[in-house]
Amino acid sequence: MRAMARPRRILIVEDEPKTAASVEMYLRHGGFRAEIARSGSDALHRARHDPPDLIILDLMLPGLGGLEVCKAVRGESEVPIIILTARSTEDDKLLGLELGADDYVTKPFSPRELVARVRVVLRRYEPPSERIVAGDLVLDPAAREVTVRGETVALTAAEFRLVETLMRAPGRVFSRDELMQRALGAAYDGLDRTIDVHIKNVRKKIEADRANPTRIVTVFGLGYKFV
Repeated sequence: MRAMARPRRILIVEDEPKTAASVEMYLRHGGFRAEIARSGSDALHRARHDPPDLIILDLMLPGLGGLEVCKAVRGESEVPIIILTARSTEDDKLLGLELGADDYVTKPFSPRELVARVRVVLRRYEPPSERIVAGDLVLDPAAREVTVRGETVALTAAEFRLVETLMRAPGRVFSRDELMQRALGAAYDGLDRTIDVHIKNVRKKIEADRANPTRIVTVFGLGYKFV
């Protein structure tokens, strides 16, 4: 008899009781296990000692703020993070993405859409199995791992899918919109600069000189390509 897969566990970091309860209810109806942390320090403790499969993170929290939590978690783990907040300026969104968040949802929001975004982000961790080798850069989809000169590079789920998309079609120029659709999902509703932020983060990790990239290069007026 085939064993049933365990439900994915989602950590909701939200200090507003009604919002937290609503998100928890929709996640449970969607087949997920859901837990609530009411503060940034509680969230960080849980992420370190009993890591969830994904974190839904509010920014305006008592004590330790959401951006600080995001930065701390991303420095220690690759667990997917979806920011859920009333802070909706472009600068807020870009900062959250630069700190390693995989998605950014603003309040007021649709709980059903949030659950759909959770599924999209989690699916990015289920890639095909064949390895892609380009010199000393190796992408292993089965292990969800990228290595440079034998050293493992820590990438977020969105960054990994972005690198995979580019490496599977070397020399092809992808527009920003194409990369958002392929790497972040057809339903993704990001800013025009979202891909630029992810490319910037990836270059920090895989380029010998991020100021003069030789792996992921910009094709001015068109987009990006992998060389």
